[in-house]
Amino acid sequence: MNEVASGCGMESKVNYTIVGLFVVLLTSGLLGFAYWLAKHGNQEDYVTYRVYMSESVAGLTNDAAVKYRGVDVGTVTRMELVPDNPEHVMLTLHIRRGTPVTTDTRASIRFYGVTGLGYIELQGSSTEAPALKAKDGKIPVIKSTPSTFARLDEGLSELADKSTQALDRIGLLLNDGNLQNFSKLLNESRLLISELRKQTAHLGAFIDKGIVAEQKISAAFDEVGASADGVRSSAESVKRMTDELRLTYVALGQDLQRRMTGVFIRLNQLLENFDVLSRQLQRSVSEFNAAPADLLFKRSTPRPGPGEKP
Repeated sequence: MNEVASGCGMESKVNYTIVGLFVVLLTSGLLGFAYWLAKHGNQEDYVTYRVYMSESVAGLTNDAAVKYRGVDVGTVTRMELVPDNPEHVMLTLHIRRGTPVTTDTRASIRFYGVTGLGYIELQGSSTEAPALKAKDGKIPVIKSTPSTFARLDEGLSELADKSTQALDRIGLLLNDGNLQNFSKLLNESRLLISELRKQTAHLGAFIDKGIVAEQKISAAFDEVGASADGVRSSAESVKRMTDELRLTYVALGQDLQRRMTGVFIRLNQLLENFDVLSRQLQRSVSEFNAAPADLLFKRSTPRPGPGEKP
């Protein structure tokens, strides 16, 4: 019986060894397949990109999600400082092939609510931009933009600086000397207002006088207007008289010219007759000198002159 029992024990040990060996080999195969699948299985389905951040990446972790307008398109596979510029952080992203990553796509850090966990958000502004591709074998780089918290922090810092400057200027403006000057200005303004109130009655009287003066001036302008109308009428009368005198002078001149012309014509005729008479008288005197007896007896005949027939 002891031999039978020992034989059964040996067979049981062999079966456990075979089962254990099979389990070990199966587990190793599964682990190896999983490693291969994780390392090489999805290389054709994802494209590697890089993003350089100038702000803190606190809240981001390896395997953090990469979203394109809220849709999961990849993961963050690596985060490290840039050796040449430690102020920047280099992120390596694996993004699903076919995602519309273009030259104008921008990456920024977003956070899930109040948990503090971050992810990368991708946004593009134009569908006509060319696709972002690798050049000279280098990994393509997606440009980054500041996150909302970074912009808020920058805005608050700038606001704090400007507030400090404004408070400093207000402090300079409200120093003791300026406060005293301001107090004096208020006192003088109070005195000026009191004096203006006293002069209000005089100002009212002055305004009333000004109204009366304006009425008188208006009446004077009306009288001047009437006088101007009279002057205008007189000027028209003078003009009419002048026109009549001109017409009368012209008519008188024409009549005088006509009469003088007649007088000159008669005077010319008279002068011609006087010339004829003087020639005849001269001829008679010559004849008398030649034959004085002819004046009584008419005996002699005058000698013919040159070119006359006897």
